[in-house]
Amino acid sequence: MVDYNLSTDAEPLNPAQQAVLDELGASAGDRPEFPDDLRHHLRAALETAIEPHLDNLPQGLDLYINKHRLGMVHGCETRFLAEEAEPFEWRIPTARGSVVHKAVELAINWRGTIEPPLLIDEALASLEVDQRNLSEWLQGLSEAERAELRSQALDTFSKYLECWPPLKSAWRPVTESRLRAELCDGRLILDGKADLTLGSARGLRAGKVIVDLKTGGTNAGHREDLRFYALVETIRMGVPPRLLASYYLDQATLVPEAVTEDTLRATLLRVADGAGRLVDIIHGGRPSRRSPGPPCRWCPAQTNCAEGLAWLEEQDGT
Repeated sequence: MVDYNLSTDAEPLNPAQQAVLDELGASAGDRPEFPDDLRHHLRAALETAIEPHLDNLPQGLDLYINKHRLGMVHGCETRFLAEEAEPFEWRIPTARGSVVHKAVELAINWRGTIEPPLLIDEALASLEVDQRNLSEWLQGLSEAERAELRSQALDTFSKYLECWPPLKSAWRPVTESRLRAELCDGRLILDGKADLTLGSARGLRAGKVIVDLKTGGTNAGHREDLRFYALVETIRMGVPPRLLASYYLDQATLVPEAVTEDTLRATLLRVADGAGRLVDIIHGGRPSRRSPGPPCRWCPAQTNCAEGLAWLEEQDGT
């Protein structure tokens, strides 16, 4: 965050809420300063590394990279291609995140007592008219499906309220903050959307914190996702975020990471390598590599993948 006082004036904070403030707070002296030409060096290095791959794209096509595509292509390439071929469909687990993020957005500016069931209902009502694809899906839900979505979203949102201190407007909280950078004359698009951002840079001194809210267990890919956001933010603004953090609501645990120039350069190499893989397997005709592992259990290519089936049989002891 920025160097303001992180104490709250309302109700006392519980230990989980206080832990968030202790981890995210920083005085002016703790905020690193970065070179004014950092964004230009990163942009130039990324363009130099990726432009040769873009020459292999069909005429008129751009290369779009977000955290999901990047993470998938660095995993099992066969699973990536199989999921890319399937049209996106809203499901209750994916819709839950959108409902919770909207509820958090409402809570930031809510006047009066925050009642979780009320804000979840308001979030659902807002999403039914605000977002075309999601709104159509919401309107088509049965009563049982809607009740299940509401129940899951309410559980997640209630955990957020329990674990996080109330967000002051002075902290500049923004939910679902879009991050985008276009390079190589618009042929390369880096795109992301952070769950929550706090603070902002002051001059060349870092101040922003980027947070992803998670349910379930920890995953090394979550840290890579945030590093991707940090790179896009740096190219976009010229100053990196000060801190990245995954917050695991089920565990009430925050996993922070300070952003350094080394972090950004390592992420740049990962993006460049991912771009090459994407172009090679989608447009270059290179056979996809198979990497058996836990995701094989829900991979759409499972029935036609000998390696994946063998891995599952070994794990299941059959």
